[in-house]
Amino acid sequence: MLLVKEKSKQMNEFIINEKETNHLSKFLSLVLRHKPERIGIRLDENGWTDVDILMEKMNASGKTITLPILKHVVETNSKKRFMLNEAEDKIRASQGHSVEVDLDYTSQTPPPVLYHGTAAKWVDVILKEGLRKQKRHHVHLSADQDTAINVGQRQGVPFVFEVRALEMSENGFEFFRSDNGVWLTDHVPPVYLTKVDR
Repeated sequence: MLLVKEKSKQMNEFIINEKETNHLSKFLSLVLRHKPERIGIRLDENGWTDVDILMEKMNASGKTITLPILKHVVETNSKKRFMLNEAEDKIRASQGHSVEVDLDYTSQTPPPVLYHGTAAKWVDVILKEGLRKQKRHHVHLSADQDTAINVGQRQGVPFVFEVRALEMSENGFEFFRSDNGVWLTDHVPPVYLTKVDR
């Protein structure tokens, strides 16, 4: 019985609740996608940073983290925003960077249709200008409408566009697929967009 309690105690040292997991996930998104300087880490040209240094800097900034906690955040993130390398000594964000990195993705042929979720307030602008990457490296597209709706809900009343991705590809536009399954492209002109009636 003592052995079971001791094992449980050791496991509880790194098991964190959903609120703490989400908090750390958001912080990792900030420093691995947008502001590595916030805690004094450096991303290499492909977006990787050293795990030990990341944890040291996070702990120094008041974000308590250990390797088991970090792995828990990576593994339980529903959008698979982060990835560890095979040796588990480097970590990076899968996509969504505003800092200059080369994720080394190769061009791929997309499915016939992809989807983009946005807020209804942006529909008129998008119909005029198309989908632009803004401060990110790429426009983000999803393979299913449900994911697009969830993305759109973050900004207000959701609205979904259908993107004729294969037609774009056949006309010379490049598409990439991130490690977590998000489709990426530089720009989607309005001519390839169709409003999805829901």
